[in-house]
Amino acid sequence: MNPSPLKKVDIAGSSITPATLSELHAGIAEIIARNDKGFVLSGNVHSMNLAAKLPWLKDFFNRADIVRVDGAGLVLGARILGHAIPPRLTWADWGLPLAKFITDKGYSLFLLGGPHGAAQMTAEIFRQKNPSINIVGTHHGYFAKQGDENHAILEQINQATPDILVVGLGMPLQEKWILENEDRLNVKIILTCGAAFEYLSGTKQRCPKWMGDAGLEWLYRLLQEPKRMFKRYVVGNTVFILRVLRERLTP
Repeated sequence: MNPSPLKKVDIAGSSITPATLSELHAGIAEIIARNDKGFVLSGNVHSMNLAAKLPWLKDFFNRADIVRVDGAGLVLGARILGHAIPPRLTWADWGLPLAKFITDKGYSLFLLGGPHGAAQMTAEIFRQKNPSINIVGTHHGYFAKQGDENHAILEQINQATPDILVVGLGMPLQEKWILENEDRLNVKIILTCGAAFEYLSGTKQRCPKWMGDAGLEWLYRLLQEPKRMFKRYVVGNTVFILRVLRERLTP
């Protein structure tokens, strides 16, 4: 395992990487330059709670090169533990700056995941803003994760030989798929993005800017889908903060 290009901190047993946008891009460039597959994962309260239950996921987060801070709850938890940490950087805010960075660096990109059409629409939006961006392929996330169909997806990605593969299959499915296929993927770096293609493509509405700026995107999503999101946000956020407070108060 290569050393992380950026400093990590521990939050309730899992690593995260406090980084500004420029530091994140510099870290990605360093990983690509070493030509040895690296991983940039998305860290939020949901991922920390899953990692606390799933040892394989916790191990993956702890060996990843970068765990990007993608949630206001994670920022709060880090600050409770005394870590100086920049504001969160969601995929919805990062997507276009990342596309410009990829274009400026001349990297190639493959987008995998989301419902039918979302990755392709995201690619088109990236191209509108950056006409010379080198997007070498897209594919939706509704494919069998084993067997012939999965093999065909791997072949499509490997034939395109992207520098960067972005995987948006939802958590923890995307991490599980990456771990099961990492040795068969001919890419330089893999980024996870959850449902980002839906937001970047406009197929799913983002929260109002004022709510995002206030760290209340979780509340907006809870109000939009209360039954599906209650356990994740109301229960999950409470469990996470209690675990952080326990760590803070433990001598």
